[in-house]
Amino acid sequence: MAKRILLIYPKSPIINREDRCQQPTENLVIIPPLPPTDLLYLAAIAEKCGLEAYIRDYSLGGDFEEDLKNIKPDYLLANIATTTLDSDLAVFATAKNILPDIVNIAKGAIFLTQNSKILLTNKAITYIISGEAEETLKEILEQNLEPKDILGLWYRDGFVAKFSGVRPFIENLDELPFPARHLINNNLYRRPDNNKVQAVIKVSRGCPNHCFFCLATPVSGSKVRMRSPENILEEIRECITKYNIKNFIFWSDIFNQNRDWVIDLCKKIIDSGMKFTWSANTRADTADDEMAKLMYKAGCRLVSIGSESGSQFMLDKIGKNVTLNDIRNTVKIFKKAHIRIYNYFILGLPWEDEQTANDTIDFAIELDTDFVSFYIASPLPGTRFYNFAIKEMHECIEKFDSTYYSPLLNSYSLTKEQIIDFHKQAIKRYYLRPIYILKMLTKIHSLYEVKSYIKTGIRLLKNIR
Repeated sequence: MAKRILLIYPKSPIINREDRCQQPTENLVIIPPLPPTDLLYLAAIAEKCGLEAYIRDYSLGGDFEEDLKNIKPDYLLANIATTTLDSDLAVFATAKNILPDIVNIAKGAIFLTQNSKILLTNKAITYIISGEAEETLKEILEQNLEPKDILGLWYRDGFVAKFSGVRPFIENLDELPFPARHLINNNLYRRPDNNKVQAVIKVSRGCPNHCFFCLATPVSGSKVRMRSPENILEEIRECITKYNIKNFIFWSDIFNQNRDWVIDLCKKIIDSGMKFTWSANTRADTADDEMAKLMYKAGCRLVSIGSESGSQFMLDKIGKNVTLNDIRNTVKIFKKAHIRIYNYFILGLPWEDEQTANDTIDFAIELDTDFVSFYIASPLPGTRFYNFAIKEMHECIEKFDSTYYSPLLNSYSLTKEQIIDFHKQAIKRYYLRPIYILKMLTKIHSLYEVKSYIKTGIRLLKNIR
């Protein structure tokens, strides 16, 4: 009888748990719950190792204890988010109480830094995976290696936590099996504007920029590792033919770093004859008119841009390596190509003051993109921000359950209360502009989109009272 593995997102508010981007979706404008793509990859690895794999996203419902009793897994793997750390870790004790012999495996960005202490204080955890998990899990499941011989693994040796060593990043992403989408209800994950099923296609990993606040480089490395366009198209073809999914998020740490690769991918999409839509993120200094036009022709209908601040001083401080004019030019390029734009900004970084905060709000309004999210700066473990907060600001940060929407610390010039106030001002000043409301009304294509915007607007208004 084949062994079984249960891979889970623990019960919590709905969070996008991809390691570099652990954000709650409740207060975001157009980011819906995303499928657990990291677990889908790991489940595909488990199936190739001969196991029966089961996936559960308990943020969307389900009974964990009943599943343990019914499935009786030999292994439990849980994605642990920094923002819900304590409640997530509790799943392992629950599993041990019901199935004493179960092998409990934890993964998540938190384990880049917070590992030995968590392992020693949570005795129900068998292993912690640090770094990319696919090859590490494969070696755990193959059962012919000792823990010390499996790179990327934290394990317990008596009363001591030991680390086997850093696992190199996977160089050829084409070698990974496609995500095991047959193990989830894909209908649960839909676009917020048209209510159509949406999948995540992970097209590359890695980012060379290592911005002050971001986990992308610590999680995925500084080298951009791109899948071949042929491999990406093969996965898309499977999604269309097998699951009737025709809407995608091209997930990457930095989509358009390599212009030739983007052009090649778009041309191959066009030549394939497949009809689907997709979105992607983009840097603010690498787009051009030809690329944007080709992206639109290939089905791109939305790009997200991490603009971060409207102050050049702040952009320089966080190592963004772009200028305000770069951002202006990129927004202009994608508007000209009729691709919608989702802009991201951050308020409350250490050097934030009244002037820079107002500059950011003014700049967002000037750019006038389709959608904007204003985040509150969060020093997540593994980021340069976290290390800076400890060493330079002498902050002791242990709880992260209010990240992104409540500040964990003051800036040098602003209190937490002032940062919250600027966050509310930003939402009011941007979204309550009559000209913005009129513009968005002219772009609505369906009754569902009307309902979605109204629902989102109500949530936003609740947050700025």
